[in-house]
Amino acid sequence: MVNFGGWDMPLEYSGIVAEHMAVRTRAGLFDVSHMGEIEIRGPRALDLIQWVTCNDASRLKVGQAQYSGLMTEGGGFVDDLLVHKLSDTHYFLCVNASNQDRDYEHFRRHNRFGAEIENAGPRYTQLAIQGPRALAVVGRFTKLDLASIRYYYFAPGQVDGVDCLVARTGYTGEDGVELYFPPEHSEKLWNDLLDAGRNEGLVPCGLGARNTLRLESAMCLYGHEIDETTIPFEANLGWITKLDKGDFLGREEIVRRKEAGLTRRLVGFEMVEKAIARENYPILDPEGGVDPVGHVTSGGPAPFLKKDIGMAYVPVSMTEPGTLLTIGVRNRQAKAKVVPLPFYKRPR
Repeated sequence: MVNFGGWDMPLEYSGIVAEHMAVRTRAGLFDVSHMGEIEIRGPRALDLIQWVTCNDASRLKVGQAQYSGLMTEGGGFVDDLLVHKLSDTHYFLCVNASNQDRDYEHFRRHNRFGAEIENAGPRYTQLAIQGPRALAVVGRFTKLDLASIRYYYFAPGQVDGVDCLVARTGYTGEDGVELYFPPEHSEKLWNDLLDAGRNEGLVPCGLGARNTLRLESAMCLYGHEIDETTIPFEANLGWITKLDKGDFLGREEIVRRKEAGLTRRLVGFEMVEKAIARENYPILDPEGGVDPVGHVTSGGPAPFLKKDIGMAYVPVSMTEPGTLLTIGVRNRQAKAKVVPLPFYKRPR
């Protein structure tokens, strides 16, 4: 068990590698109730969301979810989040655990639209079931046609007799669902799902496997790949940044920095030499200078790919796949090469 954003969280149950491989080949169950939930209601709920986030929530249909960024005035990230459209006047947001209170205050501070904002985290447990057999396990407990819920869509329904919001999103690169429901049912659903999934190879998974899975899938983690100093285009998140939707918080600065030309960008790398590059290890000047030219944001072994991988910010001139990087690993230098992202893509 470890402290994570003020929560007492399981780092691992049976081992990070075993749990990682279970999700890639069978199924894993994560208790991610530490994640925050914020609900926005009212006739101008959409206006508030449009003002403080960079994606275009007006494109959402009822029952559809969207990955987005909660932006600062300077065009950086307060957080990344999932926006779920429950109705034209009701939106359900999933935010990062350590940022929940700050995100809530950010919405309140910029609420010039009269929207109702609820810091709803205490009302929800969130369980994530991920992996190629995840839908088969959950399907035993619900009349919902899970296969008909498309990727990044959701539906209300009962699971194991409990009213849930069932979302087909995820943070592992695998198929699966997230269940949001009242906390008093937490132990019941956790135990019933584990018992029923045992024959499918379902195992409980902790934070360690969650991190290695998201790294293999090249998904950003707040405080690592994105923060208040990062604009979306640096983090390869231009696809969630809809500059044509109208004005939003930080848009002017994002446009200015993009048009001036990016000086750095996030890349993926594989170690060429036997070494593990960890967070904040320096990317060294290829010309032999002493000052770092970039830094590793996340790194470690990739259990399924059986490689040592990572992501790093480097100068734009060093982003081409195949470019050799020199990384300061403790007291020595180790070679890596830039590779396309994501490292892992689920077979279709």
